[in-house]
Amino acid sequence: MSHTPNPYATLRSAAKYVRQFRQKTFVVKLGGELLDQPNIRKAVAEQLALLWSFSIQLVIVHGGGASLDQLCESMDLPIAKVGGRRITSPAVLDAAKMAFAGKLHMDLLADFRAAGLPCVGLSGVDAGLVTATKRPPVLIQADGVAEPASVDFGLVGDIQSVDPTLLTHLLQGGFVPVIAPLTGDDAGAIFNTNADTLAAAVAVALKAEKLFFLLKVAGLLADVNNPATLVPFATLGKLTQLEQNKAITAGMRPKLDAAKQALAGGVSSVHLVSGLVPDALLMEVFTNEGSGTMIAANNAAGSISHQPSEVVV
Repeated sequence: MSHTPNPYATLRSAAKYVRQFRQKTFVVKLGGELLDQPNIRKAVAEQLALLWSFSIQLVIVHGGGASLDQLCESMDLPIAKVGGRRITSPAVLDAAKMAFAGKLHMDLLADFRAAGLPCVGLSGVDAGLVTATKRPPVLIQADGVAEPASVDFGLVGDIQSVDPTLLTHLLQGGFVPVIAPLTGDDAGAIFNTNADTLAAAVAVALKAEKLFFLLKVAGLLADVNNPATLVPFATLGKLTQLEQNKAITAGMRPKLDAAKQALAGGVSSVHLVSGLVPDALLMEVFTNEGSGTMIAANNAAGSISHQPSEVVV
């Protein structure tokens, strides 16, 4: 009797997920820290191309914070962030236009094209895709600070609405929209908008099945200094507990705020997945165990992908 592993077992196991997600929409947000590395961009593009080949409709939203930081440093512009969100002066906004809609955007489109994805590059300004208004000063409690303080984020746009018409036309035509995190208003103003927030708003507008955040880390960690404390499954209640335990800090804060927004808007689940580990995205989609963190509104949704697991806190 042969002890050779069945070469079709993995394919059979994945087939149920292929059937479940065919013609469904996934919104994938790529963290800017991943996009500066050509080998990582290529690996992510290949995973996305495989999802697309299974008739999963994809919309990509990319950040670019690392590239913007580098550009600001080269231009002697201050880099100021509070609660994981950037303060955007007029000069920083000009730098954001160059960083988000320039070289980074084009390099990403070129890698997607090489992987076989028929991508179309956009920003939130195109065709009135996103309407935003300038954020007023808001009370923010920064990490390590006891009391909240009023913060003026400058030319940062708060999303008022997303018109999915253009995205729907592109998806129906078989294209993959790739959106840079710049938004605007009807008076011609342009705003820097957090890419996590943008991805969530797009996912809600498209009634997406899933929203993915690809990160440097494996997912949500109960202890940010210990990779072994990966949280494989979390409900909104668990997120509240982690926040109370001060386990959510810095750039993870806007991601989890966006996750809550997406779930409240009808997205079935949100996933935090490593963009560095080979094939982590595919494992998250096509296996029950997953590779990162699945967030759902309640425990009942855990059967969709991950089995709810005991969370280390």
